[in-house]
Amino acid sequence: MTGLPDRLWQAVTDGDEQEAVGLVRAALAEGVDEEALLLDVIAPVQKRVGVEWAADRITVAQEHTATAINERVVACLAHHPPTAAPPAAPSRGRVTVSCIDGEWHAFPARLVAEVLCLRGWQVDYLGAQTPTPHLVAHLHRTNPEAVLLSGSIATHLPAAHAAITACRATGVPVLAGGRAFGYDGRYARALGADRWAADARGAAAVLAAGLARPHPAARRQAADDLPHLADQEYTMVVRSRPHLVKETLAALEERLPAMRDYSDAQRERTAEDIAHIVDFLATALYVDAAEIFTAFLTWTADILEARDVRAHSLTFALDALSEQLRDFPRTAGLLSQGATALHGPSAPGPEMCA
Repeated sequence: MTGLPDRLWQAVTDGDEQEAVGLVRAALAEGVDEEALLLDVIAPVQKRVGVEWAADRITVAQEHTATAINERVVACLAHHPPTAAPPAAPSRGRVTVSCIDGEWHAFPARLVAEVLCLRGWQVDYLGAQTPTPHLVAHLHRTNPEAVLLSGSIATHLPAAHAAITACRATGVPVLAGGRAFGYDGRYARALGADRWAADARGAAAVLAAGLARPHPAARRQAADDLPHLADQEYTMVVRSRPHLVKETLAALEERLPAMRDYSDAQRERTAEDIAHIVDFLATALYVDAAEIFTAFLTWTADILEARDVRAHSLTFALDALSEQLRDFPRTAGLLSQGATALHGPSAPGPEMCA
């Protein structure tokens, strides 16, 4: 298998689906098992796709193409005759694998589903952005051993919380996974998930060890998990989102005169970027975790720098939001921490100038 990840990387970035599928089929013929191909070859290649896009070393089109080819390669593996004779029927039980509502990044969940199938589980794979009511209806109908919820983008954590609470209310334990829940699963625990796993092998190990069903007396309402939400700051920021975006865009045009000559498309894209800042700010308020907001800001700054774009507009956006939200203590604190993350401890104070 030496060199196979690099050869697959070359194939997917060249847009050569036939070559990519051929590489995997050849590895299978040589005796490489399916799980190793999924987790030690395809998964690292897909991770590299994201890293190279962020560094501006591949285009958006290449990123989309590479991801689509990797999905086709996984499908090829799923429909390939197994290297070992499968059991007559799934022997471990039934589980549901789903992305949380709003989550389009289904590739990690698909890898988990395929690994669990290989390990003898009957898997209901529901795919991307499954609405919580439909997920709950599925659980009532199938009564699985567990539901595995996948999330990659932190702004979906409020939706994840609703899904975790609703799933546990049906008596089905929840195993959470994905970058959205934090590198160590801290947000999964904060939002009431029964367990967290870092990857597909970890998820398989948790399921093999067994997950106890939630006791009816232990099932909680979502509000019980996050008492800090009583201050209503999260709700106010979410409800004010359109106004915050509009006013911040106007403030940026005031401080950055070049923006006044933006085309409609450029203005729309800038408004979308501001909306992302507000969304991550709101999510940090919801979970009471500043690192969600600061990590997004520093990541965005790195993305801009890789594209030779000055990141000072982020500072101006934080300045404008601080002015609008100065009466909300937790929010103001998060914005201050965001400025510090961008510019370091010696950065200017209230002005947050670049």
